[in-house]
Amino acid sequence: MTATPSARPRIALSLGSGGARGYAHIGVLDEIEDRGWEVVGLAGTSMGALVGGLHAAGGLADYRAWAESLTRRDVLRMLDPAFKGAGAIRADRVMRRIDEILDGRVIEDLPIPYTAVATDLISQSEVWFTEGPLVDAIRASIAIPTVITPVRRDGRLLADGGILNPVPVIPLTSVRADAIIAVNLSGTSRGGNPAEPPVDSAGPLVRLPRLRLPSIHAAEPRLVSMIAHRLRARGEQEDDALAEAVVIEPADGDEVLDVSTLDVIDRSLQTLQNTVQRYRLAGYPPDVMVNVPADSCGALDFHRATELIALGRELARQAFDEWEGAPA
Repeated sequence: MTATPSARPRIALSLGSGGARGYAHIGVLDEIEDRGWEVVGLAGTSMGALVGGLHAAGGLADYRAWAESLTRRDVLRMLDPAFKGAGAIRADRVMRRIDEILDGRVIEDLPIPYTAVATDLISQSEVWFTEGPLVDAIRASIAIPTVITPVRRDGRLLADGGILNPVPVIPLTSVRADAIIAVNLSGTSRGGNPAEPPVDSAGPLVRLPRLRLPSIHAAEPRLVSMIAHRLRARGEQEDDALAEAVVIEPADGDEVLDVSTLDVIDRSLQTLQNTVQRYRLAGYPPDVMVNVPADSCGALDFHRATELIALGRELARQAFDEWEGAPA
């Protein structure tokens, strides 16, 4: 796709899934705006659906100010544990704040064509939200399996769209744009290696490092305390095992990796999503891809908005500069 020299370049933007790393989407939008490009279509999955929806509705500035004010303690206080149901967190408190910012906006009235992607766990199919309340579409799209409770709607059980479409480019193929830009939040880890094909089973065995897997990461003690406190308040017995770390002592010479339960869930999803993503993008490749390293932050690092926004902007600047034939 090529822009006419006299026109303002028109961009269709795909924003991928990735939890707190999704703050990087805001930095990408900053860079697009500074270059004078116009976003004429948005598709998002999970955090990408949230940031994209807020941008389309004109509420991203308010959300950004709120996100950048959050401390770690603020984030943990907003996590409302779901003691029953298919997820650890209901996310009601976060969604109430999002709903206040969106003020009842519906997708079909947005000035920019917008699609939020979710997954129906019952039919095992992809669901696109192109109409209806914006806040409902976002809530369905962000329901990370086992972490945030899924949404029941019209006989469907809706969860994170990243399960089937981590970087949704296909919804943008009908948008009249000069270029499609995609943001992948599960890029190669900094200092890591790109994905390699499987090793032949007849080849030499690879010795993997031993893992030390605590039940809850040391960086999340307040979450443990909060959950335990609420359990006691409800008259239920506290499960001491929740706070105990399961330590596997490494063999001589083995590397010890400190990994939390949430990190394991996050990395497991990334592994599955990266495989799906490669097949998806092979058929519908974007004109430019902004890759945000998967290890940019932890699963619950929603208090690091300023840092991650800056990272997204820098990575976008590099990707756009390297893009041959990019709109100027």
